[in-house]
Amino acid sequence: MTVLRLPAPAKLNRFLHITGRRADGYHLLQTAFQIIDQMDWLSFEAHDSLELISDLPFPAQDNLIIRAARLLQTTTGCTKGAKITLEKNLPMGGGLGGGSSDAATTLLALNHLWQTKLTIDELAQLGLKLGADVPVFVRGQNAWAEGVGEILQPITLPESHFVVLTPNCFVSTAEIFNNADLPRDTKKIEPSDFLAEIQKQYLNKRTHNDCAAVVRKLYPEVDEALLFLENIQQHSPELFEAPQLTGTGACVFLVTPTRAFADKILKQSPFNGFVCSGIGQSPVHSALNLL
Repeated sequence: MTVLRLPAPAKLNRFLHITGRRADGYHLLQTAFQIIDQMDWLSFEAHDSLELISDLPFPAQDNLIIRAARLLQTTTGCTKGAKITLEKNLPMGGGLGGGSSDAATTLLALNHLWQTKLTIDELAQLGLKLGADVPVFVRGQNAWAEGVGEILQPITLPESHFVVLTPNCFVSTAEIFNNADLPRDTKKIEPSDFLAEIQKQYLNKRTHNDCAAVVRKLYPEVDEALLFLENIQQHSPELFEAPQLTGTGACVFLVTPTRAFADKILKQSPFNGFVCSGIGQSPVHSALNLL
């Protein structure tokens, strides 16, 4: 039986500004999504029912993968099934978008496997019902995002390399966004402002992560990881960007000029982590001939 094996790449938020809050409680934001070459892997094969095989510590029916598959079924009237195997490499609660990316790859893969013939735009709309980060992975491009994360504009980012540290804690996104101390009135900027900052390597940037102060206060492991990277950055003239939290954390990252430089930092680090590079297009799309 044919098995379709596809990646689910992670993302980094190059910055995250909270610019307001809607009447329904959802936060308005600005961010830049950077897709990276660190990823989960999923395998799909035809089956008479929906089945998820993984080592995750919670019921498969609660997983975004199964929820994505059921949503595609109910939307299209498809009665086919699939056996899905998840190879989980990305930490949960890390701000890397692993669960959202898994869901997006599932939508793309099953739309292909089941021949449900939805367009990328239609799949992105479905993805938004699963989570605000899912549409960017469905579209598979680095993007400037606004609204609750669903208003996407493709952007071209310069070649970048990163050292990412993965503190051993799970950060609750809901807890952070409900915290009274979270800034919610950051002034909007234009995409050109952010792109000029990273291309011209300004030392004093206007962009930052509005969630960082709250996360650092509530999660000492994240604070310690950022302190480690801040010390590295302050003593390395080659490093033009301060370390950042991605999403609501717990993962933190530092932009480096080369992967070798990132490797050097990781070897010095008391924290687990990985080295990665930015990519401009999700490999899922090329694998499914969606380009």
